[in-house]
Amino acid sequence: MTQITTNQEIRSHRYCVIMCGGIGSRFWPYSRANMPKQFIDFLGTGRSLLQMSYDRILPVVPKENILVVTNEAYAALVKEQLPDLPARSILLEPTRRNTAPCIAWAAYHIKACDPQASIVVMPSDHLITREQKFEESILRGFAFVESHEALLTLGINPSRPETGYGYIQIGSEVEPGINKVKTFTEKPDIELAKVFLETGEFFWNSGIFLWKAETIIKAMHEHSPEIAQVFDRGLAVLGTEGETAFIEEEFPTCMSISIDFAVMEKASNVYVETVDFGWSDLGTWSSLYDNSPKNSSANVTQNCRVLSYDSTGNIFAVRGDKLIAVSGLNDYIVADAGDVLLICPKAEEQSIRNMVSDAKLKFGDKYL
Repeated sequence: MTQITTNQEIRSHRYCVIMCGGIGSRFWPYSRANMPKQFIDFLGTGRSLLQMSYDRILPVVPKENILVVTNEAYAALVKEQLPDLPARSILLEPTRRNTAPCIAWAAYHIKACDPQASIVVMPSDHLITREQKFEESILRGFAFVESHEALLTLGINPSRPETGYGYIQIGSEVEPGINKVKTFTEKPDIELAKVFLETGEFFWNSGIFLWKAETIIKAMHEHSPEIAQVFDRGLAVLGTEGETAFIEEEFPTCMSISIDFAVMEKASNVYVETVDFGWSDLGTWSSLYDNSPKNSSANVTQNCRVLSYDSTGNIFAVRGDKLIAVSGLNDYIVADAGDVLLICPKAEEQSIRNMVSDAKLKFGDKYL
């Protein structure tokens, strides 16, 4: 009985922060400003990516300790998709400032409520297929950061020389499956990615982090003091009714910077837990293609009707009852969102962000 009480006590100090404020422009035109990809059921499971993220962490973290950080514009969507989440568990950013200010606010907020807190931070739009392995990895990560003053990131064993992900080079092993981080590399070119794959020393940066609240706040003071100072000014009101007014006024003054650049690439107490739980960040149409069932012609159809002839390797995502008929089309993205039709080779999908920028320049926000 004593052991059960102890485990329950440990669990009560574990929190999850789900980052849910992005626009997902690489999934344009399906992912739009008013309905970003994390709120979309891309896989036809009946659950959006956000809902799947919430479901995934429930066995590990108490429901009352799950927080969603999102943009004010998405408050209604979060409440609609996660009705069990109380309003106090939704932190609304008045403006987008990338992941470092988002994580800093969540850490300060949680520490104000629970000085003993440890936290897992994860994006809302990832796909994880081996959920039992995920739970085991998160529990191992919590145990590590609760016994070390450590900033822990999860590293994914790479399956291909991917140029769209950041990489982590591992150093010495400190515990089974947990290594000191040697270097971070952002999105290498294809030749360097091949070298990384061959060495066996490099892992994909998943963007999932674990740490104690006090550890990440200390790291913010050391490596990104401009952000830490913003939230230090609110220590008296964080976790109280005065927090909302403080955030409305002060959050926009934070610099826009990722947690990797602000802290992880500078700190000396950074570790990586190497994991293998069937991960994809679903950041691109190609990644959705890779993780979706394919027909006999290796085409993916996202809840739509397609007649294809001599066409392979395509992904078709079309809303409504429209029939798509194609001939001689190979390795393309065809995405019809009603007012926007995208036709783009999968090999050139990095240009989608440029298309979004051009659409904004020529037509304002009409198609965004």
